[in-house]
Amino acid sequence: MKKNHSFAVSVVVLSAFMSLQVSAQRAFLVNPIHESSSSASSTSDPSPFGILNNSVANLHAIGGAIWVGPYLNHSTNNGAAWFVPQTDSLFGTINRLFSIDIEENVIVAGIGKNDASGGQSVQTASGFLISEDGGETFSYRFPQLDDPSDNKQIYGVSELDALPVIVPQQSPPFDVDYDAHTQSIWVAGWASGVRKSLDYGRTWSRVVLPPDNLDFITPENPYSFSVEPQRGSSGSLNHMGFSVLVDQQGTVWAGTAGGLNRSTNGGTAWQRFKTDGSSSSITGNWIISLEEQTSTVPSTIWAASWNTGTSGGAAGQYGVSIIKEGGSEIEQTLLGEKVYDFAFDGNRVYVAGDNGLFISDNGGRSWNSISRFKDVQTGQSLRPGASIFSVEADQGNLWVGTADGLLLSQDGGQTWVLFRVNVPLHPETETNAVPDVDTFAYPNPFSKGEDQFVRIKFESASATTAYIRLFDFGMNVVRTLSGSVTEGINELTWDGTNNDGVTVPNAVYFYEVQTGNRINRGKILVIE
Repeated sequence: MKKNHSFAVSVVVLSAFMSLQVSAQRAFLVNPIHESSSSASSTSDPSPFGILNNSVANLHAIGGAIWVGPYLNHSTNNGAAWFVPQTDSLFGTINRLFSIDIEENVIVAGIGKNDASGGQSVQTASGFLISEDGGETFSYRFPQLDDPSDNKQIYGVSELDALPVIVPQQSPPFDVDYDAHTQSIWVAGWASGVRKSLDYGRTWSRVVLPPDNLDFITPENPYSFSVEPQRGSSGSLNHMGFSVLVDQQGTVWAGTAGGLNRSTNGGTAWQRFKTDGSSSSITGNWIISLEEQTSTVPSTIWAASWNTGTSGGAAGQYGVSIIKEGGSEIEQTLLGEKVYDFAFDGNRVYVAGDNGLFISDNGGRSWNSISRFKDVQTGQSLRPGASIFSVEADQGNLWVGTADGLLLSQDGGQTWVLFRVNVPLHPETETNAVPDVDTFAYPNPFSKGEDQFVRIKFESASATTAYIRLFDFGMNVVRTLSGSVTEGINELTWDGTNNDGVTVPNAVYFYEVQTGNRINRGKILVIE
């Protein structure tokens, strides 16, 4: 039973998915996989910089501990100290956490990357990190790809054609859910659809969902459709998985690009819900997030949909659907809001979205919102307009992941503490990981798509105006920044664009920071 849906590292996902081209020779997550023992390690290593990235799209809180993406930071003392597992499949690579679920002592983390080897950035599966001892050790399991001949799928009395996808591109683990009752792991992997493992990720099997022209399937009936994601005029949007949830009753919910699917028998027979434009249907067919509110009887399922800007099977709008009584009653709320995540504290509902944190105490009939966040201790503020990507509520703590840091409130959102990457300019003890520098840019390398902006940290001898100039490799000025600063440590941000507002290409960029008569220099690697 999933506590928290964790959205992908990059919030820009295959914007042209309606024209997705998947090779007829691709498959994923079916055959036995490699299990690496070299990445099994303790999580007791302290993080030298606190959280390791300011863009926090993944959160999971359980038992007073908080786990944070994209690098599996965790804290058990409300952020006073941060730790990180030294897994060689995640650290020192371009891999990032795409999804996470924790139940009892089992942690399942889906990892992926943005693969730009073909000249265009494509979100790609990199495997799973799985712990069966509460995070003391992790095993890295990389799924081998399907054999090209694996083009059939048995579904009840039917033998269906199936698409064997033999490369991991466009199949990242956008969502994972571990069901402790059946000891099964579910993954929504976009082009690879929805998959299930009964042996902690060692082997996987396809889950057959209804094709676009059917709203119900059951294994007792004969069918002749093909199990494959939409590719031009073939395949189905409903075979493109994006979110998955097993609720407390064992009902499986699968969100796709073609609707919301429900199974009450372990993922065999399915009913599909689609939007029909009325207020009694789901808000849209691209379901990107699913969460269960257990304080209601029976429990309520909350689903976020996005508007893809297309027609047909992906019709709908941004908004939230509230599914009650197994789908016999559906309510709509927050229409027009681009929502990423949900969390619940009893009857209180928290919703993370582009326009802030939304809070409802009456089941979504009315909302309060918070869009400005200020650290009650330091006075630091969240960057205006920063998206709210993730939210978790646990043991009186409200955690909020944003594009500009991690927030904690212990009074229901009235006051906040802000956690950001903490890179010292002049550390007491200099190491390779923590050098003595006069200026520092982070994250570095910097990806505008993933990180939105890079912070440039520097020290000023007095209150003044700071000027930052960024140069390309030919020492041509590409961007000039300025801002008022105080005496001491300061930061200014760069959004990865030039003076004309155009995103700069991948390259090394040099920068200089001028405060009064003092100039410090550094460099930033931009890679998308």
